[in-house]
This record gives sequence, C-alpha cells and structure tokens, in this order.
Amino acid sequence: MFKAGVDVALPSVCVPAHLPPKPKGRTVIIGAGKASGAMAKALEDAWDGPLEGLVVTRYGYRLPTDRLEVVEAAHPVPDAAGRAAAGRIFELVQGLTEDDLVLCLISGGGSALLAMPAEGITLEDKQAVNKALLASGATISEMNTVRKHLSAIKGGRLAKAAYPARVVALMISDVPGDDPSIIASGPTVPDPSTKADAIGIIEKYDLDLPANVRRALDAADETPKPGDPCFERVENIMIATPQASLEAAAEVARAAGVTPVILGDSIEGESRDVALVHAGIARQCAMRGQPEKPPCVLISGGETTITLKGKGKGGRNTEFLLALAIALDGLPDIYALAGDTDGVDGSEDNAGALIYPDTLKRAEEAGLNPKAMLADNDPYTFFQGIGDLLETGPTMTNVNDLRAILIQKS
Repeated sequence: MFKAGVDVALPSVCVPAHLPPKPKGRTVIIGAGKASGAMAKALEDAWDGPLEGLVVTRYGYRLPTDRLEVVEAAHPVPDAAGRAAAGRIFELVQGLTEDDLVLCLISGGGSALLAMPAEGITLEDKQAVNKALLASGATISEMNTVRKHLSAIKGGRLAKAAYPARVVALMISDVPGDDPSIIASGPTVPDPSTKADAIGIIEKYDLDLPANVRRALDAADETPKPGDPCFERVENIMIATPQASLEAAAEVARAAGVTPVILGDSIEGESRDVALVHAGIARQCAMRGQPEKPPCVLISGGETTITLKGKGKGGRNTEFLLALAIALDGLPDIYALAGDTDGVDGSEDNAGALIYPDTLKRAEEAGLNPKAMLADNDPYTFFQGIGDLLETGPTMTNVNDLRAILIQKS
C-alpha cells in the first residue's frame, strides 16, 4: 500500500502528462523541492525542444540530467548551497519577454531549499527561524507564512521577477488541502497572507528569534497579492496530490479483500494526539465493527506536528506510531505503518516505522520503556531497538505522510 501511494506520485508518471506547449522564445526551467530533481529528469526525457535552467533538491535526491543543472542543498534547515541556488534561479527568470516560458518544478521541501533571505536578514537568521518553527508545533501553513515574509523569492516574488514571461508551475502537493500558496511557500502563487499574520504566528508560539528578524519583517514590502498583474500569465498545475496516493493505497487493499476507510488526506495536529484518535477508531472497528467490520484498513494522510520537549531522535511518523502502540496496548490483530512518502521522517534515515500486536512485548524484552521514550521524543531509537523502522531510501517524490492501520479478523 505504501509503495502504491509513492508510485502514483512519481515524477516519471505525472510530469509528462502536464507539459505545456513549446513557446516561441526560450524555455527556462527552474525548480525546488525534494521531488524536483526527479521532475527535472522526467522533463528532460519528455521534452524534445531546447532546455536551459537550474533545479535545487535535497542532498541525495539528485538524478543525472544532460541539459538541466540539478544542485543539492540542505533540508529542513537551509544552507549556503540553497542560498546560492536560489540567487541563481532568481537571476535566470529576469529579463525575459512575453515569448519566453518559465517552467517551474515545485514540490514539498522547496521552502528550505529555496533560501533567499529578504533584505536585512542573513542565512544564519533564516536557519534560526527554521529551527524554531520546527520545534514549536506550528502547522506547515503557519511555518510557510512566516517563511514567505522573510524571503526575497517566495510568496509570489519569483513570478513577479519573471513577468512578463509566461509562467507554468507543475506542483507536487505535500500540504493539507493542496493549497498552492503553501507548497514550497508559493514562489509563483499570489500570497493571501500578510506581514501581520507572520508576526502573529511568531508571537503565538513565542519564538525566540534574532532581533533583526522582527525589524526586517516590519520594514519589508508586502508579498504580491491576488489581483496583481504579475500573475496574469501564471498557471499553477497540481500534478500529484496526497489524496491520489491514498486512493492508490486503497485500491491495493481492495484487491487483497480488505475494505479501505480513508479518514482524510489533510489531517493535522500533534502526532501523539492524532494517534489517540486513530487508536480509538481502530479499537471500535476491531471490537464493534464500526465504522467498518474487519478485515479493514484505516488510511490517512496529512502532516502532523511535534512540539519538542525531549532530547531524543525521530520524526512525526515514528512519534505517531509509538503513541499508537501505547494506546492500542497489544490489542490483537492490529498492524500499522506510517511513513513520509519522500523516504525521510524528520531528519533521520527512515521513512517511518511499523507496529504489530506484539510491539510492546518485544520492546519490553529489549529493555525499552515506550512511555519514557515517547516523553523524550525518542521514537527513532525505540523502533530501531526492535528492528521495525521503515527504510525506503529517497523515493524522489513527496506527497506528505501515508498512514495505514490494518484490522484483521480474529
């Protein structure tokens, strides 16, 4: 099921079907995101006209290309390589004419990879902001609202720089609701948020940020808004979504004689809180046959968050699963998987993990304390200790998380 959800979102599958007509003038390719390296490869393979451009992706996510330059940079905290790539991309789209086409390859992760600090802000400031946001429990929408207003390229500013060229952005969604203004912080999309919204989020989570960040926010120009003429020749196309991946996973379940129940493609909230709700539904299926009788599988997507309080290792999917295992407490005939479709859960080397009815028993035999490790935000160490990490390597796409809880017949 997890593989099916990833495969339907692979750039080699979804990029060729959405390519625009060739322009009279130049075709300039730019891109940013975890899937953008594979998107560049898929574009090269399908496009028989002239190509030029630059794409930035995460370290380890580059595929070999002949005509397009693909560079790697850091994620989720930006680095100098990402800053240099963003500056070059910004330069590439300037000075174009109405006959030219800017084809943008945008996917999740682009916010960190397309690191071009606004005036008055350093790369070190951006790194501090990203670290604070990642630890705060802020949603991806809130994080990217702040990022847009601290950037010289995101929040529609790339489209403004490319005007009057035609801009077509092919997007692989990794955000709840597929809001294009949130994916990679919307470099080609009108920004409905304001500086005041960004400041409100900083205050809401009481973020400890460098003093000049607030000064730069106060002094910065607003991002381009809906109705700005620079968007008249911009088209943003969603080519892969979390919902399509959940439906692909559901088809695998049906083929195996298991009834799928899709709970939602845009579930947010604290990982351990979301786990409690999923555990309650799973228990009701197992014991009451509601909302579906076993064998059935609960499928969900979205992006949960973690408010860091401990010093352990892990990500939102392993945290979800550890909390789920504790809540189910060894209930028979229930199995679960949760993983990030990009192949990396947080900053470790795993996509997620799996749990089984005997997960807690095996953990006890291995000398592990599930509740203490959850309190320390240390789910990676827990699942590593019992050999249940889900390790896929880079998948070359990114449509958010996929969770599946299988309830078998007794």
